[in-house]
Amino acid sequence: MLLITGAGGHIGRELVGELNRRGADFRALVRSARPDLPAEQQIGDLDGPLDLHGVDKVFLLVPGTGLDHTVNVVAAAREAGVRHLVYLSSYAVLGDPIPAMGHWHHEREQLIRNSGIPATFLRPTGFMTNAVDWLPTIRAGGYVLDPIGPGRSAPIDPADIAAVAAAVLTEDGHEKQEYTLTGPEAFTLAEQVAILGEAIGRRLDVRPIETPEEAVRFRYPDGAPPDLAAAIVEGLQLMRADTVGLRTDAVRRLTRREPRTFAAWCGDNVRLFK
Repeated sequence: MLLITGAGGHIGRELVGELNRRGADFRALVRSARPDLPAEQQIGDLDGPLDLHGVDKVFLLVPGTGLDHTVNVVAAAREAGVRHLVYLSSYAVLGDPIPAMGHWHHEREQLIRNSGIPATFLRPTGFMTNAVDWLPTIRAGGYVLDPIGPGRSAPIDPADIAAVAAAVLTEDGHEKQEYTLTGPEAFTLAEQVAILGEAIGRRLDVRPIETPEEAVRFRYPDGAPPDLAAAIVEGLQLMRADTVGLRTDAVRRLTRREPRTFAAWCGDNVRLFK
């Protein structure tokens, strides 16, 4: 039996679909019954003790920051004899030194390692779905704000992350492995905007933001918590400095198919930008 946390989000919903297609025996952890979710459901959350008896493997997606949710899952998993934890981490843990955004995931990884439960860490880059965050300025004036200039990244479709997770959960040999997951192509933000504009049939302008601090002010006009603001500034500085863009072939190797391109994702999601 598999238990899926975060089943209502982008990745979780895709994972539910992948597991159904594979005929896997699983259930989804939900706060309240979800008639729209095609899965056996266990009512609960990560805020307190969990009953994981009868569960062999757990897909762990932890929202926000902090360790409390991970502590709760690890304690329940040890008590119930769970054999495998698959944790959705982030490629940010690969930094040297590790940036603030990566520290949160790094600490969770360490907690899971120290539990003694065999684990797999999935470390994706930024999601293609983050392009939806451009909607306010696209609708307001047909433009996208660009805080990273020459920086490149290889965004990944959440559906590809889910496909990898399904393979890791249902196939043997993935325990004690760490997989860095990326899309197939590295782009500047301006290049991504051009691809989206072509897909939706609309010219989109790119307006540079001169400093990361300015980007934080645009995103949080009423002010961001200091720790979060500092983490965002640091992250944007690192993204701007990476003019190559990390890419791996992990999605292709683990799913035995090519990962989705950003152009394909845009073409399939035109309705979101109309």
